[in-house]
Parts: sequence; C-alpha cells; structure tokens
Amino acid sequence: MSDSPTPLASQLLIALPSLAESGFSKSVALICQHDQDGALGIVVNRPSEYTVGEVLEQMGFEGGSEALRSQIVLNGGPVHRERGFVIHDGGTRWDSTLPIGEDLWLTTSREILEAMANGEGPEHAVVALGCAGWGAGQLEQELSVDHSWLTAPADPSLLFDTPLEERWRAAAGRIGVDFARLADYTGHA
Repeated sequence: MSDSPTPLASQLLIALPSLAESGFSKSVALICQHDQDGALGIVVNRPSEYTVGEVLEQMGFEGGSEALRSQIVLNGGPVHRERGFVIHDGGTRWDSTLPIGEDLWLTTSREILEAMANGEGPEHAVVALGCAGWGAGQLEQELSVDHSWLTAPADPSLLFDTPLEERWRAAAGRIGVDFARLADYTGHA
C-alpha cells in the first residue's frame, strides 16, 4: 500500500437514497485510498455474522477483553471478503499499515489482531472482512454524474462510538443532510 494519503482518502461516502436497489443501500464507506487507478474503501455500518472473538479464535489468538471479543466484525464490502481490515487510531504501525487521515489508519496485517488480543493494540479499532473497490474513474463517475454518494470528512467518533444502525443518518447529519427530507431518486435537467 502507498504511504501517502490520497485525494478522497479519509472521506466518508454516504449512499444517497437513490442507491436503495443496490448492495450499497444506506451504506457509509470510509475511503482509505484513492488515486488515478481507483479507490479502496471499507463499509463501516454493515454488521457481519462474526465477532472479533471468533476471528481471534480462528487465527489462534487467545486473550482480549470481553468488550473486544464481543465486538461485531463489519462486512466491509463485496471485494476480498476473506481478507481482514482494521481501521484504528494511534500512530503505531504494523506491517501493511496505511495512513488514512489525521490519527486514522488502516492495517491489513495479522500482527495488529495479535496485539489487540494481547491488550497491546490501538485504543480504538473496528475490524472488517472485505472491502469496496472502484476502478479508475468509477468513483468520480458515481459522485459527479450519477450523484450516488455524498461525501463528508471522516469522524473518528462516528467510526468508533456511534452504533452501526445510526451511522448512515449520523454521517449525513454531519453535513446538514436529513434523509427524511430528501427524494429517493436523482434526475438530470
């Protein structure tokens, strides 16, 4: 992974109601990397069927607080569903750590999970299986032509403190959007 933040990195993509029929209906995705080749994001408001404790056990790691072990793993997107991604705070760098924004990191190394199990991980972290990906120019098309997403700066409190079921409306509310007042379709003049 590249070591430098990219244009839409650390932005939240907030699905507009017009995406209701897609797999991204009411999704919030954190863009972790964006460049001329495309974008990578993690959906941060979709629960998976797993807990962090189950993932740690599957990887052979014992330990971890009850709060950590009971934390829900996110369904991070339809790409690389078998791969783990950890969004976290703190400046500790493990193998395969990408800076996303100010005090926000993405790590794909199993070392971070081992550190978390040993009580040596970041103060705040969310674990996801899978990611979302956009090819070259695809995200730009979805933003400027299709009008499928809103963008907002990433907010650690939204990622680490806001309940999953509240993140879509809370993310939109950060930029003054109330989905109850927004049409569920887009048009072109």
